[in-house]
Amino acid sequence: MTGKPRVIYWFRTDLRLHDSPALKAALDLKPECLYPVWCWDPHYVYRARVGPNRWQYLLDCQSDLSKSITKLNSKSKLFVVREAPQTVLPKLFNAWKISHLVFEKDTDAYARERDEKVMELAREAGVKVIVKMGRTLYDPDELVKANGGKPTMSITQVEHAAKKLGDIPRPIPAPKSLPDPGDTTLDIPQERPSQEPDINAPQRSEPETSYTNLAGPDGTFSVPTFSELGLKPATTPHRGGETLALSTLDSIIANESYTATFSKPSTAPTAFSPQSTTLLSPTTTSAPSPSASSTGARTTPWKPTAAKANNPPRSPPTSSANCSSETFGNSHCRFVPWHLPSTTSPTNGFITGKYTITSALHETWYQRWKYGRTGFPWIDALMRQLRREGWIHHLGRHAVACFLTRGGCYIDWERGAEVFEEWLLDHETACNSGNWQWLACVAFYAQFYRCYSPVAFPKKTDKSGAFVRRYVPELARFPEKFIYEPWRAPIADQKAAGCLVKGDGRGGGGGGGGAGGRGGGGKGEGGMKIYPKPMFDFNARRGICIEGVKSAYHVNLYGDDEKVKDGSWRELFPDGAEGPTEGVGVGGGLVQGEDGGGLVQGADGVGEKEKLEEGALNDEGAPPDKSNKKRDLGLDEDEREARALGGETKGGDRSAGKRKRQGTLDGAFARRGKRGKKM
Repeated sequence: MTGKPRVIYWFRTDLRLHDSPALKAALDLKPECLYPVWCWDPHYVYRARVGPNRWQYLLDCQSDLSKSITKLNSKSKLFVVREAPQTVLPKLFNAWKISHLVFEKDTDAYARERDEKVMELAREAGVKVIVKMGRTLYDPDELVKANGGKPTMSITQVEHAAKKLGDIPRPIPAPKSLPDPGDTTLDIPQERPSQEPDINAPQRSEPETSYTNLAGPDGTFSVPTFSELGLKPATTPHRGGETLALSTLDSIIANESYTATFSKPSTAPTAFSPQSTTLLSPTTTSAPSPSASSTGARTTPWKPTAAKANNPPRSPPTSSANCSSETFGNSHCRFVPWHLPSTTSPTNGFITGKYTITSALHETWYQRWKYGRTGFPWIDALMRQLRREGWIHHLGRHAVACFLTRGGCYIDWERGAEVFEEWLLDHETACNSGNWQWLACVAFYAQFYRCYSPVAFPKKTDKSGAFVRRYVPELARFPEKFIYEPWRAPIADQKAAGCLVKGDGRGGGGGGGGAGGRGGGGKGEGGMKIYPKPMFDFNARRGICIEGVKSAYHVNLYGDDEKVKDGSWRELFPDGAEGPTEGVGVGGGLVQGEDGGGLVQGADGVGEKEKLEEGALNDEGAPPDKSNKKRDLGLDEDEREARALGGETKGGDRSAGKRKRQGTLDGAFARRGKRGKKM
């Protein structure tokens, strides 16, 4: 092609005009015309796990960006083209006589594969491709090179590698004008995608119709609507968009005292209205759509720094570790025989989106955890807040993750990661998977004997239980002494509070609703609200889980071990070990689970061992007191034992010797300021 460049700027994870090296590169071409394009990719519409709140946030960001583009050029907007980029972009190259394709680099697994295909097609069409890094402070590929060719596995490694790459560049201002787009007439066929399998079908109340026309239903390249997606209503109060994100950041930075003294480890997970952190994480998320960054990666660290001194920030605020999102085939992820393991494809070894129900009881526990009806108010409040609002404090995320995996349920961390993928506004694949592996103690962290208490931990920042009263309103009138252990309240106190502790949270049996719970608080006799009994004795379950993980550490398998791949790992575990360890197969006439919102019953029923683990309540509503005071404190095991099992002790006191009476991780949270050490 000759003459001035004709450019498609392909928006993906970068729904913003400011701090965009790729957009600047496109404008530096001095193009004759610039088409701001978003490809409505069916991979994310049907194949990525996304709830209504995340969809709303994406649509907010797209609509805001389109308006901002139109403010700079009344003839332009965000042109949403409804087809997969791998098939539609080559047609646009030809129809719009494109000479250059420019986009921001994306390093996620699907994005790499997609972009390689698109770049190959562009070369075949004679279109020049320009790719610039902008979604993170540093290019993850360059960090790996600076780390000796190995993935960074800790924040310390990230910081050391980042020093070799130089200072963080200043953010790039938003452009003051944009070139006109060219002719947008499209007389080309649309390749409509298959809707099957639609992993988001449970999120829809109506048929999905967003692919009825290449340029949208009215031919104006409009942003799709909730109605077209057939989605259930969103419930989050948090809205997306570059305009709102920058305004929020400016307001935070204007408070110089807050900015200068902010310390995230000291913030309270129980704070709400307002929360104790900035809640900027959804605006900086750089995951593939439908999550997108509306605040530039360099804007957030530079603005607070500039408010205090005109020196460049020198270290990234978060780790960029590139970690696999599943156990199977993963060389750095320890193998633990969790309940409800993912099923894998026999052809490519990847997880299929389904899981094996190894126990009806554990499936029930999983559903009760997901929908906030475990009978532990702190856990339930967090899960209800997450489902309703799309966000919870990072220490709250730690607590619910520990509870699901090694601190109570002994359920596969991949089940929890899927729930976070569906509900978190700030979901990002690498961070989500890495954090779940860390909290499950299968990678990055190995002090599996240190667990968050669902009772003691929240008391440290919210003794009165205001957070629980907000998100579990059926407990709003409970006395302070029982707010985290309502099953211990005498029946007279329960009646006085207008809520009985009974049942398992299903049907009319309570614990569903409040602020975002599922099904609403149940009603009992006389109009009493119902909150479920705890689904097990936490101290007993914690001990069982710790012994189970300890056994897995002794066996010492990782996800890429052949014994894991062929199933012979069972030969290394006693049949009675925690998890599906019996026999040569998973056994038990098991069924495949695919969470569609309801409780799924496994084929094996509930055994005697599982009945004992349920922690039956006595006549006064309290569990039998089988635990001694040391157990209640959750004392740590000897760290020498963890090292002998091949575990790291990163983040904790490495000194050997006496058994440390430091309590659970909630105790470490309170001591952090005194010791000056990061957990």
